[in-house]
Order: sequence, then structure tokens, then C-alpha cells
Amino acid sequence: MNHTVNLWPLLGVAVIIVGFALRAHPVLVVVAACFVTGFAAAMDVPTLLATLGAAFIKTRNLPLILLLPLAAIGLLERYGLKEHAQASIARIKSATTGRLLIVYLAIREVSAAFGLTSIGGHPNMVRPLIAPMAEGAAEVRYPQLPDILRHRIRAMSAATDNVGLFFGEDVFVAFGAIVLMQTFLLGEGLNVDPLHIALWGIPTAVTAFIIHAWRLHRFDAQIARTMKRMAP
Repeated sequence: MNHTVNLWPLLGVAVIIVGFALRAHPVLVVVAACFVTGFAAAMDVPTLLATLGAAFIKTRNLPLILLLPLAAIGLLERYGLKEHAQASIARIKSATTGRLLIVYLAIREVSAAFGLTSIGGHPNMVRPLIAPMAEGAAEVRYPQLPDILRHRIRAMSAATDNVGLFFGEDVFVAFGAIVLMQTFLLGEGLNVDPLHIALWGIPTAVTAFIIHAWRLHRFDAQIARTMKRMAP
């Protein structure tokens, strides 16, 4: 018997390889590979979506989805992501640790305010990119950066991500905390529109940005004083 094997669904493997080589977002790469494999197997869109949904519900592969980006980030770090980040920021002479983190704070807070909370995060943005870039900005001026300052820069990078996300997502009307507050107030007899709760979060977010940006501005001076004090 002559059985013809359809090899076109293997295009999904090629999509994963190309996607990771181009450093695209791992979740997007995996989803794109699923669609390419489905179309190559002559599945229509409703059937493909139903298959993906059924597989997700049955196997509960959420941990795998969370682990795939970590694995991809690990591979990128293995092949020099941290070094490239430090070298890139070192070419910008006016960059300092504080200025860099202020820019990231603004991006993180604004993106969270629009519901894009996945842009950023400690494992996929702070550790592989933001913290190395902040260290690189300090190393341009202080090549002999001690470990105590490196650890403080990493901690401040993580704190900046936390502040931006925490106060930014409070402005997003569909955020769970907004719905929780609206439900709680409704139970107390106060019918408050969730949009109004989100709008009243804007002054808090702006204030948090100003205060933390001031702390980051002072952080540059603290680094300078520490290096001057430790100079021989």
C-alpha cells in the first residue's frame, strides 16, 4: 500500500526556529506555529480554534506556556543578550542609571495604564535587559563598579518595574482591582462607575511617577558619592 505522508505540518517547527532566531516574543511564536501547523494540515479556522481550546482545557498546559518564555530568555542570555544590552547603553554617553530607569518607569506605567501589563516584568525584562543596561550606564562612568552598587542597581531596577506596574494598572478600567473596589462599594450601597475609579487613579499614578523619578535622579548622585568615597 502506498501511504502519502503529509510533511507540511512540520512547517510549525520552522516557525518556532525562525521566531526564536529573530528574538520574537515566545508566546507569539508558539501561537503562530500552532496556526501554521493547523493550516498546513488543512484545518479550517473554527476547527483549529476548537482544537487549540480543547487541548488547552484538557492538558492545562499553562505552566508550559509560562516556562517557554523563561527557557527562551535563558537561551538568549546564554548567547550574549546581557552583554549586548550593556554595550548598547554604553554607546549613549548621556545615559545614566537614573535616567534610564526613569524612561523605563514611564514606559512601564503608561503601558500598564492601557492594560499592557505583560510588557515588562522581572523575569522577561528586568533581569535580562533593564538591570544589565542600568549597570552598563554606571560602568561607563565608573568602570570599577563594586558589587554592593551592582546589587543596589539591580534592586532599584526591580523596584522601578514594581512601581510602574502597580500604579499604572490602577488606571486601567478593566483591571481586577478596579472591579473589586466597584463590587465592594456596591455592596456598601455606593454605586460608583468603574471608569470614575480608574480616572481617580490618574493623580496617584502621576504622583507616584514624580516621587520615584526623583528617587532615581538622586540615585545617580548616591552612586557618585559612593564611588568617590571608595576611591583610593
